[in-house]
Amino acid sequence: MKKYILLSGMLLITISMFSQTEEQQVRETLNRYIQGSSYSYPKLIESAFYENAPLYLSKKDQELWVLSPKEYAKLFEKRERGKFNGRYGKILNVTIANNIASAEAEIRIPSSDLLFMDIFLLKKLKGEWKIISKAAAQITE
Repeated sequence: MKKYILLSGMLLITISMFSQTEEQQVRETLNRYIQGSSYSYPKLIESAFYENAPLYLSKKDQELWVLSPKEYAKLFEKRERGKFNGRYGKILNVTIANNIASAEAEIRIPSSDLLFMDIFLLKKLKGEWKIISKAAAQITE
C-alpha cells in the first residue's frame, strides 16, 4: 500500500511539473508577443506566431481587420526599438489541453485611454508553442 501511495504521489508531482513547464512555455511565447509589441521589436513579435496565423483586430471604422503576423509586426517597424512605447500587456489566463492552448491577455495603452482584450489560440509545433490565431477587441471602460 505504501508503494502505491508513493508511486501515486510521484506520478502527481511529475504531471504537475509537466503542466507547469508547458504553461511556462506558453507564457514565454505570449511574452515574446507582449515584449515585442511593447518595445517595438518586430522580429520578436513574429517569432511568437505561426507564419500563417490570422490576427483578427479592432480598427476604427472597420468591422474586421485581418493581418498576418508579418503585417502586424510591420506596424512597429518605424518605432524606436527597445524604447517602451506605452503598451502594457498582462496575461490573464492560460488553459492547456495536450498540444493546444488558449489564453487571454489585457493590453492597456494609457496615453490613448485604450484597453484591448486579446484572445489567443496556440499549438505546440515541432516542440515549440506558437500562436496560431489571435483576436482582439477594444474594450470601453
